[in-house]
Amino acid sequence: MAENRMAEEADNGVSSRAERKALEKAKILQRENERKIFRQVGRVLKKPEAERSEEEAAVLLLHRETVEELCKRQVRRNVIKRKQEEVFDDADELKSKVRQLTVAVKQAKHLVVYTGAGISTAASIPDYRGPNGVWTQLQKGRTVSSSDLSKAEPTLTHMCIRMLHKEELVKHVVSQNCDGLHLRSGLPRHALSELHGNMFIEVCTSCSPVREYVRLFDVTERTSLHRHGTGRRCSHCGGELRDTIVHFGERGTLEQPLNWKGAAEAAMMADVILCLGSSLKVLKKYACLWSMNRAASKRPKLYIVNLQWTPKDDMAVLKIHGKCDDVMSLLMEELNIQIPVYDRTKDPIFSLATPLQPEEVGSHTREVLSSSHGQEDCLPEPGEQAEEATGVQGGWFGRGYGKGRKKKKAA
Repeated sequence: MAENRMAEEADNGVSSRAERKALEKAKILQRENERKIFRQVGRVLKKPEAERSEEEAAVLLLHRETVEELCKRQVRRNVIKRKQEEVFDDADELKSKVRQLTVAVKQAKHLVVYTGAGISTAASIPDYRGPNGVWTQLQKGRTVSSSDLSKAEPTLTHMCIRMLHKEELVKHVVSQNCDGLHLRSGLPRHALSELHGNMFIEVCTSCSPVREYVRLFDVTERTSLHRHGTGRRCSHCGGELRDTIVHFGERGTLEQPLNWKGAAEAAMMADVILCLGSSLKVLKKYACLWSMNRAASKRPKLYIVNLQWTPKDDMAVLKIHGKCDDVMSLLMEELNIQIPVYDRTKDPIFSLATPLQPEEVGSHTREVLSSSHGQEDCLPEPGEQAEEATGVQGGWFGRGYGKGRKKKKAA
């Protein structure tokens, strides 16, 4: 009896394995057949209707669901392509829109400016989602070429924003940029929220309160997603210093330079929000910046300056399709306010910077900012400057994104 039972269990085991294999094989064949049909229907759809044979027309009739699915996919591709295209208002339309913006700026009681990578492209810093943006290139599997970011200087737009704040027309600036150019333009720190960090600032979180070190070089050389140690240590407690960058997939908790409190308070008081050079695909997720708890009629009036589609376009009072520098130049002309020229000798970063300790000289290979009078406090020793310094790929500049994608795929 026992032998018969064992034989039956063995037969059942072989049978169940054979059934599983047959089922898996059937699924594979079904998928291959579906792919074949998709390819066949796809080839027919590419042809103009007048050029299709009777057999090809019959194929479309036979596989109506596949035709519908392929048409839906094409519509989605066209929508995505349209959203990625850059649109430019003509000269007359641009001037007309800027005049409307001028009225809003003059009448605003509490104007807040949100800035993105588009305001720094004039400083040769790539944006993220433009045709040649960092994310766009990486998604296409291309290598991101980058210039030396330490050579960038505040753009005309940065200087306009600083002046508008000085004239008390702008109350607060909320930036997604990590390039530190708002700070270097002379914009006061209390009026600035750098939500994604600042490449020139490293901090000691072991100290209470958190101790900040402003440097004259990009501190993100060794950092990336979930890896923030810069390799230097706090001169007060010996704790490891870390950068302030917030990558995709991370939550920023530092009070400064992120200044979320200042950003939230400014948004709460805002009656007008001006978005400059941001795709708003990240900012849209922060409900506190858009007063979503208010009735739609009581939310701040939204003005957007961007060449591409943004998810907030439908909410905007006005969308201006133009380069930030062009728009801001026209705005300042309408306001009759002179645009200040960036003066490197008055760059606040030189007075804010903390010199490296003697033992830390040579702890980085990034080029050091220098004033026109020469600033050598933090320069590496001769021969320490690496050749790669001219091709910078900082922790905030693409590397974190790449690591994030690999991690997601692995999961």
